[in-house]
Amino acid sequence: MFQEFGRTSDVRKPAEAADMPSKVAANQPKTARGEATRRAILAAAEKVIGAKGYNDASIGHITSEAGVAQGTFYIYFTTKEQVFSELVLEMGRLVRHTIAEATQGIDNRLEAEKAGLYAFLDFVQAHPDLYRIVQEALFVDPDAYEEYYKAFASGYRTGLEAAEAAGQISSGDSETRAWALMGIARSLGEQLVVFKSDKPIPDLVASAYDLIENGIKP
Repeated sequence: MFQEFGRTSDVRKPAEAADMPSKVAANQPKTARGEATRRAILAAAEKVIGAKGYNDASIGHITSEAGVAQGTFYIYFTTKEQVFSELVLEMGRLVRHTIAEATQGIDNRLEAEKAGLYAFLDFVQAHPDLYRIVQEALFVDPDAYEEYYKAFASGYRTGLEAAEAAGQISSGDSETRAWALMGIARSLGEQLVVFKSDKPIPDLVASAYDLIENGIKP
């Protein structure tokens, strides 16, 4: 499902701030120690906002979790919204990187779908707070939410078009297919993280892959 979602080069390093939206591009650290502190604040924000929700999480909660003074937060971030937006973009970068690695070397599109879906669900199960933050972004930061999904859809569409040209899948509307397949992954991610399903990931992937490969036609 995810081949061409993104390549390993899509993982943006902290210093590559020029490509980032202005509200998350400010105050990039210039030293390794500064970067470590910034990463600690981001990790704490992921945990606190993921658990409490954006409205109930305060900067004080975040800095307390990170083990830094509250004033330190403002060295790297201007507002709580800024750190939230960065977490949404971080989720996108990490997921694309994870899926690119999982599907690397897989030439068959359908097999790439299976491997990519497994990698995605494994990732969201390991990062439930980050996944919940992305879901909340629809209401907190619609621009970051839109960027997150449009980046996935663009790469997905490209991969489907290439697979269709290679005769690996049937012809069809690649744009609609991309969003539909993304919807499958998103819903299964919710089943794991939001509804706390105890169904093993291999079982989820097997059922979803059967649907993708064969449909529901008898």
